[in-house]
Amino acid sequence: MTGVVTGQAAVDELLALLDLRRLGSHDFEGESPSIGQQRVFGGQVAGQALVAAGRTVDPTRFVHSLHGYFVRPGDPTVPIRYQVENIRDGRSFSVRRSVAYQHDLPIFLMSASFHRVEEGLDHQAPPPADVPPPEELPTMADRLARYPERLGIWSRIPRPIDARYVGEPGWVRPGNRTPDVHQRVWMRIDGKLPDDALLHACALTYASDLTLLDSVLSVHGEVWGPGGVVGASLDHALWLHRPFRADEWFLYDCFSPSAAGSRGLATGRMFARDGRHIATAVQEGLLRRVGA
Repeated sequence: MTGVVTGQAAVDELLALLDLRRLGSHDFEGESPSIGQQRVFGGQVAGQALVAAGRTVDPTRFVHSLHGYFVRPGDPTVPIRYQVENIRDGRSFSVRRSVAYQHDLPIFLMSASFHRVEEGLDHQAPPPADVPPPEELPTMADRLARYPERLGIWSRIPRPIDARYVGEPGWVRPGNRTPDVHQRVWMRIDGKLPDDALLHACALTYASDLTLLDSVLSVHGEVWGPGGVVGASLDHALWLHRPFRADEWFLYDCFSPSAAGSRGLATGRMFARDGRHIATAVQEGLLRRVGA
């Protein structure tokens, strides 16, 4: 585990990734971490695409939904160019289309909608009951120490998210995961973020791609990697319901309503520690078996 970047240092690296260079009024450029990945992490591209879109919108309007498609693997060795199209600025809503390019080809496209603050009806379904608090759950380092042969990329990538699994994660050894219809993880940015609502939304977008597809595997007690399944995100949607801070604990309660034809659908609800439903995510992924 030596050399793994965690805590505020990893958060600072995430902030640097989200600090895009402005190339023009609607054009931006971002980098990827140099850690030997075969492709760019989807949550990074989605977070950067949202940064680009948000920087073209009146700051009094806050993102409330985004819908994205992963169309090509991202190359971590070259910069990513983001091109934003202003679809509409209405009296209450602003809509943007943000497209990520590498090698002159689109790798990801996102539509994002921003809304001015309004008062209205307010209700929510209750959060799951009897979930242990994050302080009573093993840290990521504790869990990884039990599976040194499964470290792989985990031993190199910065970890800006403090994730505490309620059950077993998807990267344990084959046979070590009991089937469960839920995948629940406490998460928070593992450091302090500035008081910038767009930045917190982008950090939550980044985090929302980390464990969501795990819930498809969880139904079957399956795992990622040798002896299990390989996968890739196909599309991703996120709705933001209430104000939140991504550097405070939230519970990511995920489940999979369907899997068929080598594709799995997963949905997740995010709850702040006080029980407020802050966001909902839905993702479909490509899932294929691999040999041991």
